[in-house]
Amino acid sequence: MSVLPESKTYVVVGAGIHGLSTAWHLAMELEARGKGSGKDIVVLDKTAPGAGASGIACGCVRNFYMTEPLHAILRHSVDVWMSDPVRFGFQQVGYISVGEENQEADYAKICDSQNAVDYHSSVYAGQEAKDFLTGIWPDFNTEKVGVVLHERPSGYAGTRQAVAGLAGKCADHGVEIIAGIEVTGYDVTNGRVSKLHTNQGDISCDVAVLCYGAWIGKHWEMLGKPMNVEAKYRDGGKQTLDMWTYWRLLEGEVYIDSPYRDSRDLDPPVLHVELMGTPVINDDTGEEISDHLYVYWKNGAERMESAGIQGGTIPIKIGPKAAVDPYGWDNAEYQADDWFADYMTSAMGYLMPRFKDHRRKFKDRPNGGIGAFTPDNVPIFDWIMPNVYMVADSNHGFKMTGVGKLVAKLLAGDNKVAELEPFAFSRFSDGWTYGASNSNCPWV
Repeated sequence: MSVLPESKTYVVVGAGIHGLSTAWHLAMELEARGKGSGKDIVVLDKTAPGAGASGIACGCVRNFYMTEPLHAILRHSVDVWMSDPVRFGFQQVGYISVGEENQEADYAKICDSQNAVDYHSSVYAGQEAKDFLTGIWPDFNTEKVGVVLHERPSGYAGTRQAVAGLAGKCADHGVEIIAGIEVTGYDVTNGRVSKLHTNQGDISCDVAVLCYGAWIGKHWEMLGKPMNVEAKYRDGGKQTLDMWTYWRLLEGEVYIDSPYRDSRDLDPPVLHVELMGTPVINDDTGEEISDHLYVYWKNGAERMESAGIQGGTIPIKIGPKAAVDPYGWDNAEYQADDWFADYMTSAMGYLMPRFKDHRRKFKDRPNGGIGAFTPDNVPIFDWIMPNVYMVADSNHGFKMTGVGKLVAKLLAGDNKVAELEPFAFSRFSDGWTYGASNSNCPWV
């Protein structure tokens, strides 16, 4: 077992996608600038790499966001994924989002913004959208389809392979990752964190990088930060919001008898469909499960014993407090609801007849997890103390390997990184809190 060092220049806490990517890229930045190496960095995790959301994510890598500044973040992220797609398990199959006619303007706006940052996408409307879908999936039910966005750089990755790949990159550059180290408190001197207390002793640092995922609220409170924020909006309105809101994730897996392929006999793009005026009807009972259809899925899942589909739907809001431990599949309180399997398979069957009567093939086993969302459901990437940087991804995290690449530039000495500026914590007090989107999902 590795011994906790007495001090390190950089202590990164949390060995998920963000912590590992930040440590790896920081090591490269320090080496390139002649300012140090990976030996100046340690990554701490109370369990193990990928033990949080990074290890159980569906694994989609997409850029479908109404929050336009996120498009540049994903441009960098795809660059990272493609820097070593084999080691990261990245499949660049593309991503397709399907909406109704009244969403055409939103889709066009997203497409324009993506292309402006060299993230090549196309939008199709009306009959052209329907033809595009049936050209990929001949059995696609296009009755309610009005618009389609096709992101060509997107795709998906295996969660365990991605985490292992990033951990390997850290090791390649001399970064030590120590598991079984839980941060239990902080020494704050003159407004700076001088020392982190852990279950294995204390460690001093010059800079701490907090990548806690669902545990961020606990440590925010430890640092004496407010649990509510006065959010000001561009239109002059203001609102007091919880600093952190927890949502319960709804994702699962469906076995299939034959490979899931498109019309070219290839691995199809990741599919996301939101039809707010289309009810989901239970295949078995004929009863309405929901008055709207929101579902996404992709090929394959690492923990399946045979071929299958992995996907999900809109998460369920819990509130400002949640039991984060035990996490994920080990927490019986936060597993997917009984109706989710009916919803998922019925929605799939409605969209593609090939999936009719697949409820019996839904894998009934733990499919749980929770995420900590920010006051406006948009990530916060910012210094929260003079020597403490916070990566709070609002559960957008797995796909965003590029955040670590950008944060590393700041940590290595850049005064500012333009792509990170829109995600500053100061937006709440400065009057540019992000507003709601035309979706029922907090991720857009």
